[in-house]
Amino acid sequence: MEKTPPNPLVIVKVGSTFEALRAERGDFENWIADGLDTQALPILVIDPRRGDTLPDAEAVSGVVVTGSHAMVSHREPWSETTAAWLAQLVAHDTPVLGICYGHQLLAHALGGEAGNHPAGVEVGTVTVTLEEAAATDPLLRGLPAQFPAHVVHWQSALRLPKGAVRLAGNDHEPVHAFRIGKHAWGVQFHPEFDGEAMRGYIDLLADDLASAGVDPAALRERVGPTDAAAGLLGRFARIVEAHHGS
Repeated sequence: MEKTPPNPLVIVKVGSTFEALRAERGDFENWIADGLDTQALPILVIDPRRGDTLPDAEAVSGVVVTGSHAMVSHREPWSETTAAWLAQLVAHDTPVLGICYGHQLLAHALGGEAGNHPAGVEVGTVTVTLEEAAATDPLLRGLPAQFPAHVVHWQSALRLPKGAVRLAGNDHEPVHAFRIGKHAWGVQFHPEFDGEAMRGYIDLLADDLASAGVDPAALRERVGPTDAAAGLLGRFARIVEAHHGS
């Protein structure tokens, strides 16, 4: 009897990086796939913005939702459809990781609220501090109490869904990571960004940042390694592989 191939680990592409970065380094889904580094599961990229069908929960091993230059609060039809699907995945206990836009969308999908951050933009390499709950969290346990991470966001998960567990934050952003259910996480920071990508964003957003009263040169100077944050993609893939095999 032939062995049934494993269900894919799906990357839900809800946005693209700047063309200047994409031409040289690929797009969000490429960066995420590199970080997941799974040999056990096929990776499937789905783009709901172009009308791709979102598969049944039973047909996927796990899901990563990318970042986006769109805004969750605009509630575009493709975004709302994806939010409803994410709620189904969480109910099914399918492992989910939402990144930046995906983080905010996951919060919105389960009854929380996403919108403009009251303190404005957060960009660059910042320090993220774990909450006590992270010590027993399957994704974050064992990480340093504080670690650097790359960020770029104007919006935020302003209110978490009922039952969500806050796992990490900092002075600017109180919710840099949360879990809802047993195996669904949102991270506001970008584990898929490396230093080159972060500097690229700062350079390409320099005018917008200056208009917001932020010094792009100072942000660029502070960009540094984010190994602990980057390692979360591989950690998530291992969780998906174990969950799939259980």
